[in-house]
Amino acid sequence: NKRQHCDILNTTQNEGTDSPLRLFAMSTSNKPAAAAAATAAAIALIGYVCLNRGKKSSAGDTSSGPKYVLAGDIGGTNSRLSLHHPNSKETLLLVEYRNDEALRSNPKYKSFRNADSTSSFKSFGDGVVEPFLKRAFGSKATGGEGLEVGDVVACFACAGPVVNNRVVMTNIKSLKDPATGKVHEVAICGKEIEECKTGYVRHVIKCKIVNDFVGQGYGALDLDLSETSTEAYELKAGSRNLLEKARSSGAAPGPMACVGAGTGLGECYLTCSSLNPSGGYECYPSEGGHVEYAPRTDLEMELLPFLKKKFGYDHRISVERVVSGKGLANVYGFLSHKFPAKVDKAIQDEFENAGDMQGRVVGINSKRGAGQELCMQAMEIMMSAYGSEVGSAALKYIPTGGMFVAGGLTPKNVEWMKGDDSPFVKAYLDKGRVSPILDTVPLFAVLAEDMGLRGARVCAMREYNNIMAHQ
Repeated sequence: NKRQHCDILNTTQNEGTDSPLRLFAMSTSNKPAAAAAATAAAIALIGYVCLNRGKKSSAGDTSSGPKYVLAGDIGGTNSRLSLHHPNSKETLLLVEYRNDEALRSNPKYKSFRNADSTSSFKSFGDGVVEPFLKRAFGSKATGGEGLEVGDVVACFACAGPVVNNRVVMTNIKSLKDPATGKVHEVAICGKEIEECKTGYVRHVIKCKIVNDFVGQGYGALDLDLSETSTEAYELKAGSRNLLEKARSSGAAPGPMACVGAGTGLGECYLTCSSLNPSGGYECYPSEGGHVEYAPRTDLEMELLPFLKKKFGYDHRISVERVVSGKGLANVYGFLSHKFPAKVDKAIQDEFENAGDMQGRVVGINSKRGAGQELCMQAMEIMMSAYGSEVGSAALKYIPTGGMFVAGGLTPKNVEWMKGDDSPFVKAYLDKGRVSPILDTVPLFAVLAEDMGLRGARVCAMREYNNIMAHQ
């Protein structure tokens, strides 16, 4: 049939000249061609179609390259996913999921709940990635975005230690059966997602898993540091000029570092090869937030044994016990114990009933110069310790490419960090005889609150560029 033949030719226009599908179309268009040749081509066509039907693309056989990059910022409570075209910051789709609800609402969850550990329910891929891509690629008639289906390169920045491109989300307890108490771990495994051959997840040809604070570090590469930008604040005057001077010198870019207090204290650093600067920065995780806390005042000397007793340590307390949301609560607890006459009863009652949100209660009541006395004192101690730790990190890495103070506490409490007289900056610069080294380090407070998602997108783009470079 001529119409059918034309349709076959049209569908083979992107096939190689020697592909069975193309050869079959050509043989059926040549009437003098031997029947045997047409039959052989038809057999080859059947084998070709059977072999490739449902086949997942790989980095090696993607002729025109992946169509999308997928970024994910995966916390213990929520997951934020965004879809982009390669080399574009424009967001095609952004969805935030509550992890517990997303995992439990998946149709496969009910049968999985009582299954053994070899069950086919891949919690994150099935519970979060699949519905996201279904929404992206599904028709508008069914509530989707109607985007053209295509290969996807993904990166997920996850709260937890990453080993062999896999992370176990210890803060997610949604796969616990309340009847039996049986718990299945919620793991995000890049290899599992890449090898999936069902649903929309099969379109993910590359999936990289990174630590959430590594995501923050890569996110620093995406910041707008111009004077008119609202994404970052120059904590030390002249920081932008330092960066511009370094970038225009022609020398290899200097190291970068990122320290950020939120629920905990995260740290990472980035380096760029002097032999191959065009390769860009590579980010490395760190557990710097768990180094020893170093008191700097007489009152802080009293804080140290208070925290040792509270947490049952004889010899040490990590800096995260002071510099974090929970750390702020720890400091306030010490002050309310030492100065009971200064306690505001209403705030104290709210604090004691706040559970994991105690630090938030202190923060809300610690507006610089106009807050409750003990709350402001707790914030000053925490911010001083924060500045001191950032300064210590700057001495270790000498990040002439920039020191970026990120984390959830920074944009909410930046007024405690601004100015040379702030407790943060004073402690940052108080490094004795080596203090002049810090004059070479550009210092910024990160005000953008989507650093993890930005960093995951930057990582996904790096993976995409690597795929394209090897095609």
